[in-house]
Amino acid sequence: MSTSIELKDIHWLIDMVQNIDVGLVIIDLDMNVKVWNGFMENHSGLLTSHVVDRKLVDLFGDIPSDWLQQKINSVCLLKNKAFTTWEQRPYLFKFKSYRPITSSAEFMYQNVTFLPLTDIVGKVTQICMIIYDVTDVAINRQAFEEANRKLEHLSHTDTLTQLNNQGYWRECCQQEYKRHTRTQQPSSLIMLDIDHFKQVNDTYGHPFGDEVIREVANCLRKNMRETDIAGRYGGEEFTLILVDTDLKSAQLVAERVRESIESSEFQYQGKEVKITASIGIAHITGNIPDYQTWIKTADLGLYIAKDSGRNQIGISEH
Repeated sequence: MSTSIELKDIHWLIDMVQNIDVGLVIIDLDMNVKVWNGFMENHSGLLTSHVVDRKLVDLFGDIPSDWLQQKINSVCLLKNKAFTTWEQRPYLFKFKSYRPITSSAEFMYQNVTFLPLTDIVGKVTQICMIIYDVTDVAINRQAFEEANRKLEHLSHTDTLTQLNNQGYWRECCQQEYKRHTRTQQPSSLIMLDIDHFKQVNDTYGHPFGDEVIREVANCLRKNMRETDIAGRYGGEEFTLILVDTDLKSAQLVAERVRESIESSEFQYQGKEVKITASIGIAHITGNIPDYQTWIKTADLGLYIAKDSGRNQIGISEH
């Protein structure tokens, strides 16, 4: 009677292992497969008879042998569980994702638990790996993080030009001033204003004015480095922080920007329209006590350029 019950229980246990919706793999300490359940058969396309007594890393070349050996060593030494999550390693077994067609996942994201299996004297002789399909969790987390990144980008980006908006640019300007006070590295600031922009809007209309603003932003992008920080300060006014740049080098950059704007081609109803810009420059000196004064000094340079006839560069020494 007791033997019948035991056999029945064993059959039930085997049936459960084969049909549970997680992967179950048992390997010996040489990484040879000993148990391979139905989940693993279904997702790998490999039957148990094809994998038993074969090395796991030979069957799946994507599994790094050294990494797996470290996991085995850790579990054997501590006789305790070990884990790996999809954030650390997206998958252990590169299985295709069978999620709905709307899912963006190309493969199954997995969490894996490593369990020590001991013999009757307590020696670890095998390792049990439980593989959980966490694709839904991973995709939802990634979508959430991407949405946050987009919101953050929108919060500091000018919609028309895709440059930094004034609020975020001023934060960057403050940080650059603080960096200068720590390192004493040179830093320069450009303020740029499109000449007679109100007249452009009044004559050719706001859609044309928007086109001009976008092109001026492109001229800035074409003449700046990745480390420089450009922004739309408001209306037709733009700014550019030139990191690690002295006054002489800033003048060269400003002249390239000015020439780029002047040579840009604008057409309105078959007629060519010329656009120019005035530019002010200021570099940080010992007489500039804060970033607000730095901005005002560059703005004064811009006023000098406009007062001197526009389409030129003005420099203010504070």
